This record gives sequence, structure tokens and C-alpha cells, in this order.
Amino acid sequence: MVKIVNDKANEEVNSEGKVNEGGDAQLTLNDNTNETKKRTPRPVIRKENIIEEKEYSDEEYSEYLKLYEETLKEINEGEIVTGRILSISNKEITVDIGFKSEGTIPASEFDSLENLGVGDEIEVFLDSVEDKDGQLVLSKKKADFTRVWEKLMEKYEKSEVIEGRCLRRIKGGIVVDLMGIDAFLPGSQIDVKPIRDFDAFIGQTLPFKIVKVNNLRKNIVVSRRALIEGNQAEQREKILKEIQKGRVMEGIVKNITDFGVFVDLGGADGLLHITDLSWGRVSHPSEIVSLDEKIKIIILDFDDNKERISLGLKQLTPHPWEKIDEKYQVGQRVKGKAVSITDYGVFVELENGIEGLVHISEMSWTQHIKHPSKFISIGEELEVVILNIDKQEKKISLGLKQIEPDPWLTIEEKYPVGSKHKGKVRNITKFGVFVELEEGVDGLIHISDLSWTKKVRHPSEIVNRGDEINVVILGISKNDRRVSLGHKQIESNPWDRFEEIYKKGVETKGKIVRSIEKGIIIELPENVEGFVPFSQLTKINSKNKDKEKSFEQGIEIPLKVIEFDKNQKKIVLSYNSYIIDKEKKEVKEFVKSQEEQKKSTIGDIFKKDDEKILKKTSELEPSKSFSKKTDGEKQKKEDIKIEKKSSKEDEPKSEKKNKKNE
Repeated sequence: MVKIVNDKANEEVNSEGKVNEGGDAQLTLNDNTNETKKRTPRPVIRKENIIEEKEYSDEEYSEYLKLYEETLKEINEGEIVTGRILSISNKEITVDIGFKSEGTIPASEFDSLENLGVGDEIEVFLDSVEDKDGQLVLSKKKADFTRVWEKLMEKYEKSEVIEGRCLRRIKGGIVVDLMGIDAFLPGSQIDVKPIRDFDAFIGQTLPFKIVKVNNLRKNIVVSRRALIEGNQAEQREKILKEIQKGRVMEGIVKNITDFGVFVDLGGADGLLHITDLSWGRVSHPSEIVSLDEKIKIIILDFDDNKERISLGLKQLTPHPWEKIDEKYQVGQRVKGKAVSITDYGVFVELENGIEGLVHISEMSWTQHIKHPSKFISIGEELEVVILNIDKQEKKISLGLKQIEPDPWLTIEEKYPVGSKHKGKVRNITKFGVFVELEEGVDGLIHISDLSWTKKVRHPSEIVNRGDEINVVILGISKNDRRVSLGHKQIESNPWDRFEEIYKKGVETKGKIVRSIEKGIIIELPENVEGFVPFSQLTKINSKNKDKEKSFEQGIEIPLKVIEFDKNQKKIVLSYNSYIIDKEKKEVKEFVKSQEEQKKSTIGDIFKKDDEKILKKTSELEPSKSFSKKTDGEKQKKEDIKIEKKSSKEDEPKSEKKNKKNE
């Protein structure tokens, strides 16, 4: 307690108290205003005048302080503490953990509120000492999780077996409930054999072993396979001791791969290779066996060091080639199924374990097969003929075309040489045209047999693929299975007529078709082509050195035949020879006219000259000029002028006419 020792101050306080209580001290209206407003000063209490009176002794105070500290617990966040329930509602439970404030826990964290009562002690997890409202943050769910996690970690460290319930299926495995904590069971760890239906395990309670733990993420991975393998280890050792080569055993198909089948022999696994499944062709092991199927197998080999067991299934039956001679003979017709196609032929399965080859050359008598797949498909049922059997090599040669008679045996009767037929252009090459006479029978028209008259550079200049064309049978080779055809032979050889029409020295006209390296090709009458060398075209344009650019397609020029070869079917022409011959003719005509003029009188010459001028003038239109005269005609007029000058009659008039004609 605190006691004040100043007496004067006490008196002032008592006096003031009386005033307040309405005692002896009174105020009158006659007092001054300043005195009325003046307050009585409060007493000043100094620190040195305060004396502390102790209610408890030092020993009592220390004892009471110790008892108070014992009521407060030292707590840390992230720990499990014991608390006492203060109140229970539908939404939350208030818990006192011995701290300065209470905490609340949502009712949803409790499985049931019926078993709880006020005053009960429970374990809770301290999330935070103080939230934004200044209250403790507690969790019952985290406390339970932590306790279960500690138990699971103890079992994990001791490698103990724990039971769990399969809850639901997820990607790659199953979620398992371990004492309220979700764990992951991978699909590969469910059993020693692959499991296809995970849903069959949902709802089952099974023993597991914890194989992996992530403390940071609180993840657990369990395995059932580890327990099963542990049990099978003893059985495996027992089976490996009893295994012997040649022993027939029963097993269950455990797994199927592309290369074979794994068979469970009762604790030990063996491999049944795909080649040991059947004597016949097997594309995939699933064609012979299925998962979980119980089969009989034979032990083919066993490796003590690597503990590998090789199994066989086909070895339980005899080899089909042992009695091949009794079943099949050469020339026999049999049926089979196409099981494989290669570039060179088709393999046909006659029965399980016995196959034969139909070579590509034995598929058709007439058709040219580029690849067997264009003719036969996988799985197709075929009727074939046995051509040869090699028992040592285990090979059978088969034929497909032998089912039908060979059409080439009677082809000469159907297509005699010289007969005319109509076919369809099937293919065009540089050297000729393949024509289909009927399905499977083709013949070749060589490029030289397409036309009598044209120089064919490529068959596409004459025909197109798919066109119908008339042909003549030129020859047939049964051994080579070839038919020679001709197209130009449909008509008679025109070169017999051309020999007379285009004999050497004949003048003709032709149109330029195209230029080649040494000359130009000319189209002549009678639809025949001729050749004009560049050396025979110098008279056309002697000033231009590039002769090929001097000629345009379609221009018609006069020519003279300088060479004709019936056997080579060649006509060579010349433009130069034509021009030279023409000039020679003109010179001869001029000389002849001069000789005739000497015999005629001057009057006859004038008369004839006037008649010619009048005739030409009447024929020509006024807008057109007279054509130029040749050199021979000009010379003739000059001679006439000289003779006219010697005459004295109408000299001026005749000179004017001559000048006008010039």
C-alpha cells in the first residue's frame, strides 16, 4: 500500500472536501469576480513523500510468483499440445491449452461431437500463437495426422507389414488408406504379374509394405508385390532345384511381349520365345496364347548362373516336315493362305508349319507384275500347284499361273503374222509404244514402225496413252513371250510412189517444219518430210551468217531434189540448186529472144512492144506500180532504144514510152 505523509496537503484536501460537501466554506455575491473564478490548486504529491507498504513478504511474493508461472505452459508453434475443452457448439469447440488466451477448432475436424464433453482433454496441433484477432490457431485434424504419420514412420523403419484399404483408382495406380492417410500403390506394385483390371481391387483390405516416403511432401508409396516376391523366393529356389531339360510342366501366362511370352511356373518365370510357340508363322504371341491362360510347356534350356529358363510349346508336337512326302507331291493342286509378301514373291501357308513360295514369275502367264502386292493381298486364299519340294532345305516351290492353261501356246493361232488388229496404248517409252491386244497380251510398236513418212523423235508425237490404235502383227516369239507390232504397215509403203514423184532433179515446194543442227526439215506434198542442209540454203540470205535464225516455221520455199534414197527413206533437197537452175533458164530464154529479135524487122519490134505495153497497162490497177523487170528484159529494152534512135519517125514519143516502162 502507498501512504502520503504531508499534513498540510491533507488539511487542504479536507478543506476542499468540505466545500464540495457544502460545509462551512461559502461564497457570496459580494466577492470579486476574479476570486470567484479562481480554483483551489490541487495538492502536489512528491515521490519522496510516497512510502510503499508491502502486503506480502518477499518469501510470500516469490512463492505466489512461482505458483503463477506454473499455470503458464511453454508452448511453440508446430507442436502437439494437450488442451481442455471449455465449450462445445455446432460450429466450433473452444479449447484451453494453458496459454493467455483460448483457441477454437472447427467442428468439422471432429468425426463426432457426441463423444466430447466440457472438461475433456484432447490433443491439438498449434498452428499459430496469434492470428489477426489475437487468438490461438489450433487443429485437431493435423494433430491426428501427425500421430498417425509417426506410427507409419516407425513401421517403415522396421519394414513391418501394414494393412490398408484400396479407395479409388487414379492414373498409374490405386489410392490406399493407411490409418487415415492416403498412400499411392503403383500398378506395377500390385502383383508380380501385370494387372489389367485395377477396379477389381477397389474396396479390398490388403497387406502392404511401405517402400518409399517423402517427409517434406508427406507422400507414401506402398507395395504389395514386395510381399508376394518375398513369399515366392522360397518357392523359386525349390523349383529351380527340380528343373531339368526336357521336363514337361504347367504354367500360367504372366506377360505377353512382341518377342515372346513369360510363363509363371509357380514362383519362377520362364521365357517362351515367339519362334518356339508354333511350327508355323506367328506374327504376335497373342495369336497363340492369352494372359492368365494355363498351358503345358517343355523345358528347353536352363542357365544355373543367370537363372534363366527357356521354354517351348511347339516341341510338344511332331515336326510337320517329317511326313511331307506322304502329304504333298509335285504337280498336286493345293489350297493355302498368303501369309507374307516380298519383292520377289508370296509365301503361302499350306498348313501349320509348312509354307511354299510363289515366285513373282509364276503368278501370271501374260501380265507383267511389278510387285506381288499389286496382284495378291495378305490373308487371301489361293489355289496353287506344287512345282518342287526340297525336304532338306524345307522349301516348296509353288505356281499360281499353272492353274490356267498357257495362252502363249495358242497365241500364233489367235494372232497370225500379218493380221490386223486394234489395241489400246498401255505405255509409251522412248523406243516405242506398248499396245494391249487383250488382257495380259501386249505387243511393242517400235518407233521406226509408227510412220512411213515422218521422222518421229518421240512416240508421243504420234499417239497418246489410252488411245486406240490399229496395228499389224509383224512377229511372235513364244520363248521370249513377245509380240512385234507395226502401225505404219496398216497402209502400203508410199516410197514406191515417192521414188517417181521425188526423183533427183524434180522441183517442188515445201513448208519449213523445224530446224535441226545441220539443216531444216521440210514438209512436202504427199505428207512426207525432206531435209535441206544449211549449205543448200545460202542463196536465201547470203549476208546473214546465222542461218538457223533466217527460217521461220510455216514458210513455203521452192526446192529441188538433189538426193533420193528409198531404203533409207530419205529425200534431200536444195534451195541453191533451184535458184541456179532458174537463173540458167532465164539466161537461155534471153539469148533465145535476142536471136529472134535479130531476125525480126524494126517495125515488128515496135508493134510487138506497143501491144505488150497496152496489155500490161490494162491489167494493172492505177494504184499499183509496174513490177520490176528482170535483168534480161532491161537489156532488151535498151537494145530497142538504140535501134529507135536510128529511126527518124516518132522518135520523141517512143523514148517517153521506154522511160516510163523502165
